[in-house]
Amino acid sequence: MVMAGILLCGGSGSRYRGDTHKLEAPFRGSTVFEHSLAGLRGASIEPIAVVFGVIDLSHLLHEGEVALLNPNPNLGMASSLAIGLAWAKSLEASEVIVGLGDQPLIGSSPWLTLAHAGETSPIMVATYEGRRRNPVRISRELFDLIPSQGEVGARSLYSQFSEQLLEVECVGEPIDIDTKEELDRWNW
Repeated sequence: MVMAGILLCGGSGSRYRGDTHKLEAPFRGSTVFEHSLAGLRGASIEPIAVVFGVIDLSHLLHEGEVALLNPNPNLGMASSLAIGLAWAKSLEASEVIVGLGDQPLIGSSPWLTLAHAGETSPIMVATYEGRRRNPVRISRELFDLIPSQGEVGARSLYSQFSEQLLEVECVGEPIDIDTKEELDRWNW
């Protein structure tokens, strides 16, 4: 059984009005991207793929981590997820855990919690104080049911599989950095 980790970093970051792309923005001693990737790495989930689109930060990946390119990031976050899922299928992964590159304060705990939650449901979502956020754990049987375009990825399955959806309470700060103001608020 292979459980792969996927970090989605394909978006344009169009709401961010800083000097760099939001993922490259300085954040607590490194960058937003490096903090997000460190959370996934810390969970010891292997293999890991990072889906890039508008920017390429593959020079920051470790040996064995895979950089995937989304040639059409304008098709939305789901297009990056589709590329990650195609990679996971090629490895014959039985499951993936997917998170976002603009959530630097998730940490490793939610990734670990989902990875060790057992095989009780084909779709599991991290919750924080009862609110559904990322990461999300998805079984291979659902890969082909996820849209390949738009801004709704695995969330599209929540109502369709509501009886099987498992919410897993996690510890972490699930904020995403979409604007310069959000970066400034959380960056100390």
